[in-house]
Amino acid sequence: MEFVLASNNKKKIKELNEILSKKLPDVKVLSLADIGFDGEIVEDGKTFAENAKIKASVPASLGYIGIGDDSGLCVDHLGGEPGIYSARYSGLGDEGNIEKLLKSLDGVPFDERTAHFVCSICCVFPDGKVITAEGKAHGIILEERHGEGGFGYDPVFYFPSLGKTFSEISQEEKNKISHRANALELFAEKIGELC
Repeated sequence: MEFVLASNNKKKIKELNEILSKKLPDVKVLSLADIGFDGEIVEDGKTFAENAKIKASVPASLGYIGIGDDSGLCVDHLGGEPGIYSARYSGLGDEGNIEKLLKSLDGVPFDERTAHFVCSICCVFPDGKVITAEGKAHGIILEERHGEGGFGYDPVFYFPSLGKTFSEISQEEKNKISHRANALELFAEKIGELC
């Protein structure tokens, strides 16, 4: 069974293939480029779930089984910011986003720096059928970066049960405990019931 992830992010596609293939060995995830789509998808939803559906609807409208995911970081002290704007929080990429986040939390005590990553996944079939799943990973925002791996806010997102940031753990470990892993686990179960 082939799905088209509404993205050209190679890391996301690889991660999705790795996680889904454990549950569904016959699944292959393609990118938008693989199907020749080079248009822009306007994410104008108000929630992660709405944006995921907007993305998934694009491949579905072209006759493919579309998958969209939208994820981000929600910091409790900041009223849920950066939220759906996580990727473009500062307008200056990952490093700028981390800098803005750390400045926004300057002076906030460790126990008040709680946050969670959210991942909403939506699958839209060409016939209009929709499957959704959401996962979260709870942690704390550190005052400085730790680790070299991962991407986005991973260097400052401390995962208490492992005692490390997402940048300090292996991709294999992250694929077991991350917000995306949690969402994909649920998603794979729902897809498995159809297959």
